Amino acid sequence: MKIIQVTMMAFLSVMMACNNHEPKENSENEQFVRKYFQVFNQHQWKALSEMYSENAEFKDPSMGKGIVKQSRQEIVKKYAELSQMFPDLKDGIKTIYISGNKNVIVEFVSSGTAPDNTKFELPICTIFTIENGEITKDFTYYDNFEESK
Repeated sequence: MKIIQVTMMAFLSVMMACNNHEPKENSENEQFVRKYFQVFNQHQWKALSEMYSENAEFKDPSMGKGIVKQSRQEIVKKYAELSQMFPDLKDGIKTIYISGNKNVIVEFVSSGTAPDNTKFELPICTIFTIENGEITKDFTYYDNFEESK
């Protein structure tokens, strides 16, 4: 009976140790993504680009179909152009979901003023893959306002 108790205690200790490791890593990834949105909302494009790996992979309706690789320099250029079109552009996080040790899924609403002075709100979902403290994949999904013709 004592052997069973010792075995159960050892098993529970191992399980608790494994479970305690995952939330720490997930918490770090969640904090990393929250920092990302803070930097985005401050329009600090160089700092934002440094959160990505060099030649990160993107999926984004504005970039066409498939995966597009972008360098940090290209990321800065893309977001600088975006903020020129929408100077008051802001992203508001609605929900963050942790998926495994590398992926963070974020539901957010992008808002701002279009060039014709109309206000907009665009619901977006992005799946970030974070490896070695950098975003290696940024897969973003939204309706990009284009009307079917």
